[in-house]
Amino acid sequence: MENAFFPLVFRQKYIRRWGLMRNVSTETLSEHSYEVAVTAHALAVIGNRYFGRDYDEGKVALLALFHDVQEVFTGDLPTPVKYYTPEMRANYASIEESATRQFLSKLDGGLTDGYEKLLAPTEEDAGLSAVVHAADKLCAYIKCVEERKSGNGEFRSAEKATKKALAKIDLPELGWFLEHVLPAFECDLDELQK
Repeated sequence: MENAFFPLVFRQKYIRRWGLMRNVSTETLSEHSYEVAVTAHALAVIGNRYFGRDYDEGKVALLALFHDVQEVFTGDLPTPVKYYTPEMRANYASIEESATRQFLSKLDGGLTDGYEKLLAPTEEDAGLSAVVHAADKLCAYIKCVEERKSGNGEFRSAEKATKKALAKIDLPELGWFLEHVLPAFECDLDELQK
């Protein structure tokens, strides 16, 4: 159906993340996408202000907002499954490409180019995509921290693995965030309001 793109995007609220894990607080794809957009924007601002970057702060937020929209068709495939073998990762990448094409086919033709660059960023946007990737990992780590703070030990291994993955990302703006912002996620509401 033409123009079904937007109702499909809104269905992100029905996709639950972390399906293999016991969650104290469930997280939907809509919530995750919003948090990744806020975090990617923050990383871009930090990069521009402190590290001489020239990120398009608005575009990085939009790329982040749409970064997982294909999961409306594919569901949230858990990371251990997605990366189990190189063949699994390649197959999933092919499935994601197909879902992207399916999404774009749901737009009025005059709108396609405005969304294609968000759902399938080009090499020209590789720097912005790297920021979105860092924000995505960072949000996964924050989810693990929040679950741990709530007494859920189920996320211990995921927290360690995600922390390791973050350490491999070579973006000074991410390092700044980890040093200056991340510690506040360990605080409770009263501590944050002081």
